[in-house]
Amino acid sequence: MEFLLSRLQAPKLVYVEQTGSTNSDLVSSATRHPSDFEHFSVLVTDNQTAGRGRSGREWVAPPGVSLAVSVLLRPSFSPTQFGWLPLLAGLAMSRTVSNLLPGRTDIGLKWPNDVLVGNQKISGVLSELLPDLSGVVIGAGLNVSQTHEQLPVEMATSLRLQADQETEINLDAVLAAYLDELRELSDAFEQAGGDAAASGLRELVSQNCLTIGCNVRAIMPGDTEVTGKAITIDESGRLVIATDGTGQLTAIAAGDIVHLRLAS
Repeated sequence: MEFLLSRLQAPKLVYVEQTGSTNSDLVSSATRHPSDFEHFSVLVTDNQTAGRGRSGREWVAPPGVSLAVSVLLRPSFSPTQFGWLPLLAGLAMSRTVSNLLPGRTDIGLKWPNDVLVGNQKISGVLSELLPDLSGVVIGAGLNVSQTHEQLPVEMATSLRLQADQETEINLDAVLAAYLDELRELSDAFEQAGGDAAASGLRELVSQNCLTIGCNVRAIMPGDTEVTGKAITIDESGRLVIATDGTGQLTAIAAGDIVHLRLAS
């Protein structure tokens, strides 16, 4: 595939017919040849054979029915603010999906890294630091034209299933739309020096986050669990939960979040 529209959005775009992981490939290439991979370089495939989700879970699809894209960001601000970048990418993908499914009001982020249509996952985001901390590779997988039978889990969906199934979905147009959203948000974040409040990113993510207002179970590293109401996203991008029983506020930096129900 040529991805002519998408190439207009990036200084370098590499398409591969098949790979194990676009994230791993881009991290490796940017580390070995940094001068060849500047800010916003892109690696994309429609056939990723060893995709990973959170906690190393496998996320794969048949060839030609999904997009796996990794984008190299080389921010000038402190790595302490890098935690916002997966949320930024998730917001970019959420906006892209919303534009592709006009009229839907149930599209948004499930903190920290999923895009949902209703309560079904259509996209996931996974970020990886370069070894020298000079940049972050943001990987995103988008379910484009899978049937129910081709999806890896029951609570997943695709653009094809949510849209007019007779309409052909152009992968290049989808990718170009995502890269356009990602660049707009990342440029604003960069211009604000990585300040999520000043750039408006914190407010935009919070408005788009389906997790806020839900009763949730947070499963953290070490299998520690917290249940309660998700009330906000703090200045570092952490999810803040009012713990059941005590109301004590707990900030979650990493973990699997299960939506239990809308909190009253």
